[in-house]
Amino acid sequence: MDEKMAYTVAEIAQLTGYSVQTITRMFENEAGVLVINRLETMHKRKYRSIRIPRHVYERVVRKITVR
Repeated sequence: MDEKMAYTVAEIAQLTGYSVQTITRMFENEAGVLVINRLETMHKRKYRSIRIPRHVYERVVRKITVR
């Protein structure tokens, strides 16, 4: 990974080969992950943006890596 401070779900999915849905499930409840929600209104659907800091990504990878 390059020197970015935070990654999108799509970027990590592309790097790891997992689906966007799998990456979302893996990271959405991790401490340190930034989740921005926009509530649904009458004319707009709800929206969620997730940013995963590099240190959180590295911590989760270490946790799930088989040793």
